[in-house]
Amino acid sequence: MSNYTVKVEESRPAADGKPSAGPVYRNIYAKDGLMEMPTRFESPWDFFSESVKKNPKNQMLGRRQVVDKKAGPYSWLTYEEVYQTTVKIGSAIRNRGVNLGDRCGIYGVNCPEWIMAMEACNSQAISYVPLYDSLGANAVEFIINHAEVSIAFVQESKIPAILSCLSKCNSYLKTIVSFGNISSTQKSEAEEQGVACFSWEEFVQMGSLDHELPQKRKTDISSIMYTSGTTGEPKGVILTNGAFMGEVLSMDQLLVETDREGTGEDVYFSFLPLAHIFDQIIETYCIYRGASIGFWQGDIRYLIEDLLILKPTIFCGVPRVYDRIYTGVMDKIEAGGTLKKLLFQFAYNYKLRNMEKGLRQDEAAPRFDRLVFDKIKLAFGGRVRLMLSGAAPLPKHVEEFLRVTCCCSLSQGYGLTESCGGCLTSIANVHSMTGTVGVPMTTIEARLESVPEMGYDALANVPRGEICLRGKTLFSGYHKREDLTKSVLVDGWFHTGDIGEWQPDGAMKIIDRKKNIFKLSQGEYVAVENIEGVYSRCPLVTSIWIYGSSLESFLVAVVVPERKALEDWALSNQETGDFSSLCNNTKARKYILDELDSTARKHQLRGFEMLRAVHLEPNPFDIERELVTPTFKLKRPQLLNYYKEIVGQLYKEAKAKTA
Repeated sequence: MSNYTVKVEESRPAADGKPSAGPVYRNIYAKDGLMEMPTRFESPWDFFSESVKKNPKNQMLGRRQVVDKKAGPYSWLTYEEVYQTTVKIGSAIRNRGVNLGDRCGIYGVNCPEWIMAMEACNSQAISYVPLYDSLGANAVEFIINHAEVSIAFVQESKIPAILSCLSKCNSYLKTIVSFGNISSTQKSEAEEQGVACFSWEEFVQMGSLDHELPQKRKTDISSIMYTSGTTGEPKGVILTNGAFMGEVLSMDQLLVETDREGTGEDVYFSFLPLAHIFDQIIETYCIYRGASIGFWQGDIRYLIEDLLILKPTIFCGVPRVYDRIYTGVMDKIEAGGTLKKLLFQFAYNYKLRNMEKGLRQDEAAPRFDRLVFDKIKLAFGGRVRLMLSGAAPLPKHVEEFLRVTCCCSLSQGYGLTESCGGCLTSIANVHSMTGTVGVPMTTIEARLESVPEMGYDALANVPRGEICLRGKTLFSGYHKREDLTKSVLVDGWFHTGDIGEWQPDGAMKIIDRKKNIFKLSQGEYVAVENIEGVYSRCPLVTSIWIYGSSLESFLVAVVVPERKALEDWALSNQETGDFSSLCNNTKARKYILDELDSTARKHQLRGFEMLRAVHLEPNPFDIERELVTPTFKLKRPQLLNYYKEIVGQLYKEAKAKTA
């Protein structure tokens, strides 16, 4: 199929009620077998302790020192310093009666203490369980009880939240350790519930450096990670040491083969939530390679400032972040005047053409890199050499823009908590993989399975179907949910629920989600995520949720408009009122529907994919109302429930117009 994948098994026809499945593919670097794990590694703790021996004085974890409410430069803990604190913390955990295989919660925004708590668990073969409130108000309490968490490390500002649900989860939780301080009133409040509380410093002092570390095995459970899922209560994904290390080592292997591996000189900017697998894997990779990890302050207002002060060499983002940076740069170019704009366009097209011919990004236009693109590189601090994107598909125009202008390697990956992070990744500097999520990692095999009810055929000339995975970096099941595990793990294949399409060069493109399909009354199937992606390119839209009832022949939508754009329109059309009242303004609704219509035509959407009515919503879809997941994926059943009456109204209105 391509120079980056090899076929290792033929396709199979439909039989015994099972749909047909396409051939099985592997990464070219795993053609003779999936990546083997070196025998010296039994746990991610081995990565860390090895790095400490090699680079004791390297800077490991850094944060900005805040003095008089002003953040200063980054100050750093070395590998050796972190190691000593971590061993003491691990020893103190054991002194609290927490044993091998027990569960420890970690609750808070990314910071050095988060990583130290995680490594302390690794050192003692205790499974850590990230707690996060963005799964909904009762999620923390649900996870503590479901995973039987007996000790939790908690960010100072989250302590009130955990104290407020203590009475409902104190049958398991017996110890709370603050990332910082803890007040005497908080201590006594917890003690009334039979729970002991400690400040970070107190807890470190309770441990010792000569505590014997237990034997660890690849099969031990490293972590139970709860994922939101777009329906139902959180599911606890069980990940072993072996899966976790395999993921990190596979990433290393691919960087060694196709780009360049991390070193002690690298600096990573930590802001994507550590409660998710993506950032945990990347930070563990940095630790494996002796690199430095600098943390943001945890406040979105200072994100860019933190980034510019740290000047990282490795940057991981999600499409929302990249989209913001793209829009910011484009606005600056627009405002820069005609000459600057022409120069930028010329340089952009020249470099893009050379990259399309197969030149590496650093060879495609070195002169323009210095003259034009260097300034854009400064938006990320000026030193980034490797950019990664995950969590959701990166719009193709944004990906191409970053590849051309940021003067570094960009790789988009696809993964799930269940695949321990990335299972497919595009290869650095292979320009044809733009717009795709690339090829399988070296620990995994992939194939497509047909989904006849959606018209996807894995055996067609253009193979499309549900992405299925098999290999060494898969989860071991859902905690206490054998039923759910059986429904997705069939004959050793994990069914992801995502619909993919193999490209001629062996790369995978995500085109749909198995559940997100509407069948309209005239029998047309609508792949709603694709269409939302198209309408999102309309500059007036911040977010959009599209719905199609199976009893109707057309689509309607709820749109959160771009505030400034709507206010500008109001000004030039002599319409008055604040943002909320503009959203109710019939003329404003018509204006936005017309703009969406022209976006749809520009991208050649079909007639039944056009919107016939929209409702303008002034408030962004948020986690508080449970309308989106923590990674901002739409929760469709909840959205429908929330906007049920409005949807009914929209259908009525649209039909009245045509009657």
